[in-house]
Amino acid sequence: MRDDPGFIAWQQGRFADAAAEYQAWTKLMKQATVRGVVVRRARIVSEPLSDYCRFEYDVTRPVNVAGGEQVRWLPRRHASDIALPGNDFWVFDGMYGKFNHFTGEGASAGPEDFDEARVVKLCADAFEAVWERAIPHEEYKPA
Repeated sequence: MRDDPGFIAWQQGRFADAAAEYQAWTKLMKQATVRGVVVRRARIVSEPLSDYCRFEYDVTRPVNVAGGEQVRWLPRRHASDIALPGNDFWVFDGMYGKFNHFTGEGASAGPEDFDEARVVKLCADAFEAVWERAIPHEEYKPA
């Protein structure tokens, strides 16, 4: 999302300001993970990384990891044989989820909730396949 204030700050070389934009998220994740909730995030990326994915990589440690999230990266070339849903998604407790729809310009086109067992299973299975192959954030070095 090109109009994301954190991304704009990062583009201007204001890294601390970029990470600060997401401190509410970091706080929310800390509250969840302290309770024992496991939050895993897998990012499938084209390499070399786009500017926006480079930004996400740069803020992952002070935002996501600092909040207790486990983050892994999978270069797209290693995902060719994994059946993936057509949209970005979240699965919650293996019971329901949310698709994130984006425009061709990368702006949000709005979320869509889902709870159909077949769709939840498709997304959960795809995530597990990606997670197995993906590289932990601490080890991933973008091309």
